[in-house]
Amino acid sequence: MPGSVLAVMAHPDDLELWAGGTLALHAQHASVVGAVQSHDPTRNAEAQASAKILGIDIALHSRLDAATVGTLIRRHRPDVLITHPTDDVHPDHRATAQAVLAGLPAAHIATGAPRKLYTCDTYNSLTLNGPVTASVIIDISATYERKMRALAEHHSQPISEHFGPMAENLSALWGARIGTARAEAFRPLPILGRLPAAAHL
Repeated sequence: MPGSVLAVMAHPDDLELWAGGTLALHAQHASVVGAVQSHDPTRNAEAQASAKILGIDIALHSRLDAATVGTLIRRHRPDVLITHPTDDVHPDHRATAQAVLAGLPAAHIATGAPRKLYTCDTYNSLTLNGPVTASVIIDISATYERKMRALAEHHSQPISEHFGPMAENLSALWGARIGTARAEAFRPLPILGRLPAAAHL
């Protein structure tokens, strides 16, 4: 069964864009916490409304630095941690990923959590170093509509004009690669030299 998940991402709509279907899938069986940077009251309210649709808990933080990540890991002890690619095209995404990498080792040694670390997709699956390479592709056909309803809660953002169509295209692309309607892609990263043993989150 899916284990507990902590997703640490830069912006309130990143959870839905890059991992919403997977988070909703895991939330049917385990605890899921999405930690994002706190923004203005409007965006924070959108994040909370969206999290209810996904069935996850939301944690809004004024800073997402290494210390915050370490505290989150110690508090929630997730089986799985998801963050942005370390070479993401967005500087806020890169900074969040670096905070995760900096805060994870000491917390992992202290708690044994997380057991698995993954990076998610990014804008049109292109990083600073080329296309996203994903060895783990999760079928989200059953939770795709929930992902898109959650994404649509971010009314202050250009969802219908930009992010919604991109999410639709990416989920169809990754779905086609595994012979299903919709999917999301992830890449495992080593935790202190150890990679996940299972081919699922």
